[in-house]
Amino acid sequence: MVKDICILRGRTIDEQEKLIIKALIRNPRSSDNQISKATRVPVRTVYRKRKKLEEEGIIHYYLNVNLDKSGIGKINARHLYLIKFKLGLPYTQFIREINEENNVRTVFTEHIYQSFLAEVDGRVALVMILEGERDEDIVENFNKIIVPSLKKNHGPDSIEDVQTIRLSDPIRFFHNYMPMLNIKNGRIRDDWRDELLFIT
Repeated sequence: MVKDICILRGRTIDEQEKLIIKALIRNPRSSDNQISKATRVPVRTVYRKRKKLEEEGIIHYYLNVNLDKSGIGKINARHLYLIKFKLGLPYTQFIREINEENNVRTVFTEHIYQSFLAEVDGRVALVMILEGERDEDIVENFNKIIVPSLKKNHGPDSIEDVQTIRLSDPIRFFHNYMPMLNIKNGRIRDDWRDELLFIT
């Protein structure tokens, strides 16, 4: 029998770890006892391996509050912004300035759903998904809050170009989560086959 082993972050993921990860992808609220029962991995082994995967930064847990029309209904619009900065702004300086920016921890939390650092045409770029009750709210928050903060931190002429796309319904999150297809009662449906779950 060939063992199914994944390579992740320069280390191998053994068969038991893979079963544990799949169980947690399916339902992150599962207890070690529930995982043990579902995977037939001894409960002490589940505890030890799960804890090690957490400590090594291989698995993380997130909670998504559904603010869309299919949930609370507070968020009716999302825009993706691609903000390209001028040449000469070093990546390390940008990271340092983000870490020092108070709005990242406070004001931005309310408006930014997700954000990523990127590289476009050899320049540092920022990709943000902003959300709001209306399209107009997003545009106003971007121009009144986000842009002034970026200019304050990175220079008044730091932004070279901005592109925006209005987003519609989400299809997939974190490889495995598809709200329209496989999510029921806050987790992946029980009848969703394990072989459809992606790890590496």
